Amino acid sequence: MWQSSAAAGRLLLCSGRSWLQLRGYSSTVISGKTVEDGVLSSFRSICGEDGVSLGQAVREQHGKDESVHRCCPPDVVVFPRCVEEVSALARVCHSHRLPIIPFGTGTGLEGGVGAVKGGVCFSLRKMDAVLDLHPEDFDVTVEPGVTRKALNAYLRDTGLWFPVDPGADASLCGMAATSASGTNAVRYGTMRENVLNLEVVLADGSVLHTAGKGRRPRFPLRLINLIVKNSRPAFSFRKTAAGYNLTNLLVGSEGTLGIITKTTLRLYGVPEATASAVCSFPSVQAAVDSTVQVLQAGVPIARIEFLDDVMIDACNRFSSLNYPVTPTLFLEFHGSERSLEEQVSTTEEITQSNGGADFQWARDAETRSRLWKARHDAWYASLALRPGCKAYATDVCVPLSRLPQIIVETKEDLIENRLTGPIAGHVGDGNFHCVMVVNPDDPDELHRVHLFTQRLARRALAMDGTCTGEHGVGLGKRSLLCEEMGDPAMRAMQSVKEALDPLNLMNPGKVLQPGGPGDAQQLFLHLD
Repeated sequence: MWQSSAAAGRLLLCSGRSWLQLRGYSSTVISGKTVEDGVLSSFRSICGEDGVSLGQAVREQHGKDESVHRCCPPDVVVFPRCVEEVSALARVCHSHRLPIIPFGTGTGLEGGVGAVKGGVCFSLRKMDAVLDLHPEDFDVTVEPGVTRKALNAYLRDTGLWFPVDPGADASLCGMAATSASGTNAVRYGTMRENVLNLEVVLADGSVLHTAGKGRRPRFPLRLINLIVKNSRPAFSFRKTAAGYNLTNLLVGSEGTLGIITKTTLRLYGVPEATASAVCSFPSVQAAVDSTVQVLQAGVPIARIEFLDDVMIDACNRFSSLNYPVTPTLFLEFHGSERSLEEQVSTTEEITQSNGGADFQWARDAETRSRLWKARHDAWYASLALRPGCKAYATDVCVPLSRLPQIIVETKEDLIENRLTGPIAGHVGDGNFHCVMVVNPDDPDELHRVHLFTQRLARRALAMDGTCTGEHGVGLGKRSLLCEEMGDPAMRAMQSVKEALDPLNLMNPGKVLQPGGPGDAQQLFLHLD
């Protein structure tokens, strides 16, 4: 796949003029396309012949994520094996003013990996070590090639696990970069609450440890058994009052401030027991009221997921299920055997008081999997509504009190504009997704989907919510971020960006810098 010949080293397989051309470096021209030989030689001297690729297939693979944004391949892809190589490569890019785009697993949903200004993609998959596991301190440090599932497989015999679950088997460092969350966030928090320290390579190649090199949380020994037994969140056990919180600054920065090369994560005790439940409701309001009351009752719910009637109908058809075609909650409980009985009993009483019906629950793994099958198959069930089409998921988040209103208005918007968009949500957080099923060959429909996503985000903002609960900003929501944060906050963010990356080399064009009129639309109207 990788090309290491001298001829390949002189080719730049991308359309238009590259940054290397624009900077006027000496190069060889073949078929009107160029690359600067000295830069490639430097790259190869750092990470080897097989650690540099100009192959078109490799570049295209690294120029697109799971979003609808068109592929924007980088000029070169490099595959560093350690932080020292990342630092050395960054220094070369900094010296030659070349954009740097970090790449983990490519599972993002807002176009965050596209090389919109060309440049060098740092593919971090070869850095896949699990480092410095400290079971007694409930933390572990991992490199960017380690995914969520790989870490939990590694932890299997320790009695610990990492619960943040965005659905995709994403890179953990990538999850930190996008401030990912998912179904477990109602109990265990998002990446922002679970990242303790980061090692970050800045644009000039310098290496930053956001909480100090080697710093990790300490838990009082008398609390360890409590954490293991009950798998309770441990957010309050770590203390520091030392300086600015650089860790939280880098979490969610989407590669625009630096390359995350290590992340230290908070771990949890594997629950003694797990139970799952499903309950149908006569309305969205009834489902949300139940959610609020369950949380107010102090039930430490682990997951509480919502599917609307359209999604339930799609899941029934796809998975041969027979759930009532009404708004439905899917719940999961973690704890001791005794505590589960109390949690489930309290939750069932609350759901019944709000008109809930067909409350089913189970403890054994096989039945739990069957109860949750509709939620697990939601993406594929949505696609099956329109065979031959593709799906695009957008998300917003609002205060729980506004969730029924925004879901009702969103469903009306979908019907009015003849769009297919079943709804699934992490209802305990007020976060929900529309899975837009769209014909990629219909420009008019693509345009209507784009306008719908803009209206959805602005509807959330008008309800004191956010334009993105967990997908991030990337390319698609840059202008919406400005509307959400306001000018003073955007100026502050821009100042931080300029302080850490004054040449704007780190993942340029993402998060902060909106393009010209129609730019987002131009990038959006491609479902490859």
